[in-house]
Amino acid sequence: MIILNIFTKKPFLIADVRNDFLKIVQSNNISNMDAAKSAINQAKSCGFDAVNFEAYHLKNLFSRDYVEYLSKEPITSHFFKFDEFGYEEFRELADYCHEVKISFLATPMDFESADYLEEFVDVYKISSHDLTNIPFIKHVASKDKPILLNTGGATMKEIKDAVRAIEEDSLVDIAIMHSVLSYPTSYDDANLLMIKDLVNNFPDYEIGYCDYTEVDDDLLILTTAYNYGAVVLEKQFTYDNITTDNSCAITYDEVIKFKSKIAFLSKINGRINKQPLICESFARNETRRSIVAKTDIKKGELISEDKITFKMPSIGISPAQVEEVIGKKAKMDIFKDNLIDFDMLD
Repeated sequence: MIILNIFTKKPFLIADVRNDFLKIVQSNNISNMDAAKSAINQAKSCGFDAVNFEAYHLKNLFSRDYVEYLSKEPITSHFFKFDEFGYEEFRELADYCHEVKISFLATPMDFESADYLEEFVDVYKISSHDLTNIPFIKHVASKDKPILLNTGGATMKEIKDAVRAIEEDSLVDIAIMHSVLSYPTSYDDANLLMIKDLVNNFPDYEIGYCDYTEVDDDLLILTTAYNYGAVVLEKQFTYDNITTDNSCAITYDEVIKFKSKIAFLSKINGRINKQPLICESFARNETRRSIVAKTDIKKGELISEDKITFKMPSIGISPAQVEEVIGKKAKMDIFKDNLIDFDMLD
């Protein structure tokens, strides 16, 4: 098993810019491409490691009878706004991302998009909508590029089936993303403990979190997700919080604040395995106990429990070794309050 290694930075931050840049287009009277590039610049500038776009053609998403109905539904109406970008546009964005040194991720929503993205995408993302679309997942896996697997609305069995489908067709690296298939996600439904469940069920893969909650003042949702084991974090991003009304999108200043919190968390989290620290060395040597003579012990006397006690410092025999002392004979006179050493015993 190869653990995902494209994301060597922890956490790896992904900016979802798709829902915001069209509003910036409208408010600033610029082209879609200019707005997308501007979003990429801002994401890079405030500390994101990647940007994610969706790629699809409406004709490949919905049956004809369903299109008119869906166009009126708020939860899916955004699909109708993002059908303008295709191969040429996404290739230009990918080239631009590589130029400014930020990873280009894309979420293909159909086979056609998955195929043309292969030429230049760094990482594929599988949408929660396609988690049970096993033929499509296998098709994406055959491209042999790392995959982020979104798990909104999924059972553990469905997630395992999707992972197995990838593993059967490819050796690609996988990051499994907790998310909630409800937009916006209420705080009560965030269910961040599910991240720990994914960590336990998929120890060989990196675990992430795709956050659709409203941005909280203290950024506790994202910082808690990271603390629970989500090392890949995706969040909607806006750099124009004056014209946007997207309360789920994190702003430039909030990203800076979040990265500062994560740096502090990383500092205080330290190492996972329990062991003495360098800063504890003095206390270990000076304040732990040693076996000490409770009374004067004459040469030839047997050491019994009533003749010893335990006092600082810890440079003598540890109380943990008391059974190796009890019953031994003193080779010399040992005075009250003196540390007892094995050289003094027969």
